[in-house]
Amino acid sequence: MKQNRRIGPYEVFSIGLGCMPMSGMPPTRAYILDKREQAIETIHCALDAGVTLLDTSDIYAPTWDTFGHNEKLVGEAFRTWNAPAEEKAKVVIATKGGITRAPGTDWFGIPGRNSNVHYLYRAVEASALRLGVDKIQIWQHHRLDTSILFEEQVESILKLKEQGIVQNIGVSNYNAEQLLRAIKIGGSVKEGGIVSVQNEWSPRYRLGGDVRNICEENGIAFLPWSPLAGIGNGESLENGQYGSFDVLAARKNVSVYALTIAWHLANSAVSIPIPGATRKESILDSLSGVSIELSEEELKELNESLPPSSELQEELISQPLFRA
Repeated sequence: MKQNRRIGPYEVFSIGLGCMPMSGMPPTRAYILDKREQAIETIHCALDAGVTLLDTSDIYAPTWDTFGHNEKLVGEAFRTWNAPAEEKAKVVIATKGGITRAPGTDWFGIPGRNSNVHYLYRAVEASALRLGVDKIQIWQHHRLDTSILFEEQVESILKLKEQGIVQNIGVSNYNAEQLLRAIKIGGSVKEGGIVSVQNEWSPRYRLGGDVRNICEENGIAFLPWSPLAGIGNGESLENGQYGSFDVLAARKNVSVYALTIAWHLANSAVSIPIPGATRKESILDSLSGVSIELSEEELKELNESLPPSSELQEELISQPLFRA
């Protein structure tokens, strides 16, 4: 299996690292916030093992007044990674913006949305500062703001690139219609437009396959978030709740998590899963999935064993305002 895939102008390892759990998203909060060195060591381990895509966001923070916590962590880990300059040059750091958090709230608080062009520009500047970079390699629009016309939001995120602080633009949590409209406005990869889509996708959640199809047709990287069924749901893969992954993993003598990564890679040539991790052992196990070969029969077995998907995210059903 080819170990590198493309995201915009970059060639990256076919598995990235989702850094969100390192900022204490439940149920990891109980211990990880007190183990900053462990979190940084996990990122270093992933980079040493060949990972070249780190995924973060400004909203990944334990509380409202620690906004940007994860970006600071990723920035520190990258700066302190002991590697030659040519190796560091291969690493792509992707972040996101557009979600807000009210004073006094934490992970459980109802998040807000703000895609006003002035807010987004300030958010991007703040993200670059926290990451310690002059330009953000990939910035993704995290969630749509239903109070603003869809076309205005896409035009606003494209302005971030025009102004030079963002090199490439992606989107997150878009449905098929929204993605097609965004491509029509900003263009696809070859036209310097949308380079990535970050949507939920796993054996547990498989709605919105038309989005991945659009990505394949346009050479856009598809970054499945919660690729291992999501925080707190991992054991569901081990007990066969979401198909026969446990059976095939036992047959191949690999972990069910590594097998799930192999399933992602085998199902789509544009898929770059970004499993989250807080321990070295976890990310190394996920990375081993790249060496697992699935035959057509095995892939068919896994796909046909899957139960109905969990329900479609509400935000992908509700439509923002479109220009007449």
